[in-house]
Amino acid sequence: MSYVIWTAFVAMICGFLALDLGVFNKKDHVIGVREAMRWTAIWVTVAMGFVGVVYLLYENRVAGFGDADGTHDVLQGTEAALLFLTGYLVEYSLSIDNIFVIALLISAFKVPRKYQHRVLFWGILGALVMRGVMIGAGTALIRNFSWTMYLFGAILIFSAIKMAISKEDDGDDPHDSWVARTAKKFYPLSPKFHGHDFFTTLPDGRRAMTPLLLVLLLVESTDVLFAVDSIPAVFAVTTDPFLVFTSNVFAIMGLRSLFFALAGMLGAFHHLKYALVALMAFIGIKMLASHYIHIAPALSLAIIAVILGVGVATSLAFPLSAEEKAAHLRRHGGGDHHDEAPAEHHAESAEAPPEPADDEQGAGG
Repeated sequence: MSYVIWTAFVAMICGFLALDLGVFNKKDHVIGVREAMRWTAIWVTVAMGFVGVVYLLYENRVAGFGDADGTHDVLQGTEAALLFLTGYLVEYSLSIDNIFVIALLISAFKVPRKYQHRVLFWGILGALVMRGVMIGAGTALIRNFSWTMYLFGAILIFSAIKMAISKEDDGDDPHDSWVARTAKKFYPLSPKFHGHDFFTTLPDGRRAMTPLLLVLLLVESTDVLFAVDSIPAVFAVTTDPFLVFTSNVFAIMGLRSLFFALAGMLGAFHHLKYALVALMAFIGIKMLASHYIHIAPALSLAIIAVILGVGVATSLAFPLSAEEKAAHLRRHGGGDHHDEAPAEHHAESAEAPPEPADDEQGAGG
């Protein structure tokens, strides 16, 4: 009967998404910091409320949740709630690095502010589907091959080292990325935005993708790369598929509002990168030693909270200078708004002069 709980949870998330796009954000509009902070608080509150749901499911063995099987011991309600909360915190904190990349993409393509939510909505929807597939595959690997935990631990250690040695100005031009070049092989790129449409028709009659669709494809591709780090990190917390999936979903659902809330403050958390390095290193080591050392869920949660707290505290205690903050925002796109900006860079043989208006409607969408 556990499939009933799974179905109810997926239906609840689909309901939230339908309300988001069909009611609260039916009309394109600029998401302000106050609105974003309000939605961030709402999503965090909903996630914290779900902690109670997890406790009740596992404490009362509803539909077999918490029962021992071939790969899990008996899981009590309190322990399950702590594991969900820890997984949520890990995924939510690692998503902050994803926000930096999304901000860079939106800045590079000068996406108008009132259409940024549309890109992130469909990006989140795609991310939920891909995460579900990857979590299912990861669960199957762990159940059938115990050495998978060592592989995931090694991936996290490698990612931590890579993040630690990467420089602020590393990275290729997203206009010339593999994803952009591949997409242009199927559709030419319109030289400008056409409202919130993903497709339009060029003057010569060809169907073309708009820059909004290209940004969406790039956001989806970056989420796949980040999932390679974040999903193994949550598996280090628990291998229970329901806890892994639900903690991922709630963290991803809050990503959009967190993006708009932090868009103007990316330079304020410049030391958080090193906290994320320490976080991934800790989780990677925990996975490599999982068969020899057991760290209680409450202790893991406390260590992770301290690591993130130190990163935030040192960023606030030692802020960037005005010049450093301006340079940081230029690199990561946090200071750009792009209310009415066209996207002209590398338009693929569109043969139409770019115009500054972004509200002209195309032929599709």
